Amino acid sequence: MAKKYIDIMDTTFRDGFQSVFGGRVLMDDFFPAVEAAKQAGITHFEFGGGARFQSLFFYLQENAFDMMDGFREIVGKDANLQVLSRGINTVMLDTGSREMIDLFAKMFAKHGTTTVRNFDALNDVNNLMYSSECIKKYGMNHEVVVTMMDLPPGCKGAHDVAFYEKTLRNILESGIDFDSVCFKDASGTANPHKVYETIRMARKLLGEEVHLRLHTHETAGVSVAAYLAALEAGANGIDLAASPVSGGTSQPDILTMMHATKGTNFNLGDLELNKVLKYEERLKECLADYMVPPEATQVSPLIPFSPMPGGALTANTQMMRDAGDLEKFDEVILAMKEVVERGGYGTSVTPVSQFYWQQAYANVMFGPWKQIAPGYGRMVLGYFGKTPVEADPEIIKLAGEKLKLEPTTQNPLDIADGDEHKSIAHWTKVLEEEGLPVTEEHIFIAASCDQKGIVFLKGEGPLMVRKGKNNCSGGKEMAGNYTVVVDGKQYSVQVAEGNADIQVTSASSSAPVTAVAEAATPSAVVSGEGSIRINSETPGNVWKILVNPGDSVKEGDKIMILEAMKMEIDIVAPKDGRVATIHVKVNDAVADQQLLATME
Repeated sequence: MAKKYIDIMDTTFRDGFQSVFGGRVLMDDFFPAVEAAKQAGITHFEFGGGARFQSLFFYLQENAFDMMDGFREIVGKDANLQVLSRGINTVMLDTGSREMIDLFAKMFAKHGTTTVRNFDALNDVNNLMYSSECIKKYGMNHEVVVTMMDLPPGCKGAHDVAFYEKTLRNILESGIDFDSVCFKDASGTANPHKVYETIRMARKLLGEEVHLRLHTHETAGVSVAAYLAALEAGANGIDLAASPVSGGTSQPDILTMMHATKGTNFNLGDLELNKVLKYEERLKECLADYMVPPEATQVSPLIPFSPMPGGALTANTQMMRDAGDLEKFDEVILAMKEVVERGGYGTSVTPVSQFYWQQAYANVMFGPWKQIAPGYGRMVLGYFGKTPVEADPEIIKLAGEKLKLEPTTQNPLDIADGDEHKSIAHWTKVLEEEGLPVTEEHIFIAASCDQKGIVFLKGEGPLMVRKGKNNCSGGKEMAGNYTVVVDGKQYSVQVAEGNADIQVTSASSSAPVTAVAEAATPSAVVSGEGSIRINSETPGNVWKILVNPGDSVKEGDKIMILEAMKMEIDIVAPKDGRVATIHVKVNDAVADQQLLATME
């Protein structure tokens, strides 16, 4: 009797890269490994979408559409090339308008996509309907998704088999056109017994003809058991990655699952051991110069308590590493438990996982619930759809007060359609004003990446890749003046290239400083500047500067916006006055307590 054929999607070049390197791998470095994968007999690849879309523009200064075209050229016209899309967000940072969702589908079909895996982190089926229409409109396969995780201990009300059955029935009753169904567990926390019961339930509802698959991560250490449970329950496909971007925060290794299924009735994609070994050897050579963060190779027993997706975990730790506050990582992970409990049980997958992370980060850095991360606040208020259960009323009230928004039940697409900044006309005008060619690709890049998309299109973005002997960001020289905090005291550090001396002196004030200060805390400054110092409240990057020296401002007016953990942090004027000096520029990385501006 022939073994049951199991379709294997190789996630190496999308989720694998995202889970290990935060998506930061240059196409010319990994394309030879794509050829090796093709030679190994792999025909189904995840090759783009998700957070990997922005990472090319933000960190690599590469065009994601060019990468997709190059990938298709290597694997040929018959390969199944799949992307990840977030329902009404698609691959954008925020909810897209209907015309932007349509443009997403048009552009991804144009640039080689066969299949779109389409999910909503809230499991709000209404958020899948319009995007599914666009996906099918442009001739791509639609893989509809139910998102999974285990809730932290003691939590009830969603994410059990009954909840997933209700979600799947809603999909079937909605009339959404789909070609396959995937249960997606981005945090790898769904326990194997629940996986078995869920897939068995889905198979009964769907019948034998529908292609059914499971996606999970090794982050919590149960992925192989979960995959075996899914296969026994009737799944037709699973997702695997190749070493050195397998295991840990990524998917199980292809070779691991080949070993785990020995003696079973499952044929993993007709793959042959020797060919896969050669492929993994070639991939290892291609990635030899890249820094593999230690957290990317680990299994964490804490993840089921505070579900953090593998694809987001390393992206966040890389940002914390850049910002110099990686020592806070364990505190942020632990703080996520309360954030998940009080936020309505949306699945911890992008963008909700990032909302959870941002709120947990804010709770650690600024004090519990002293700030509301904009995405988290808008989620509990209903601006992204309906959460599986209602969020904590106290948090809803706090979010409304902090963000100055009322709770809503309005369709998020209608809200987005009413936002001029989410229109094709708006971004066409922006491109024209910047002197950039107006193409559909450029419109989508600008709309999905905002200011960073414009910076990329102008060729002004920084290269941020950890490779080479120093694993540095694009070979940037480190000479210059820096302010560092040691044991609560500020020091000015002058760093020179070569063998020159390093000069360390006390900063203008050596008084102890707190780990986190309130935004725009006034204090005395040295002569020649304004009398009010405005310091950063967290490590981050300067996203926008909204004033110039000499401008008059009112108390509470925004002076600039920082970005930390993909979260916008407003820096505001502490009182009425005049801006005297600006000490940073757009795209600068800033340290905690670094001087940003002065006023008088």
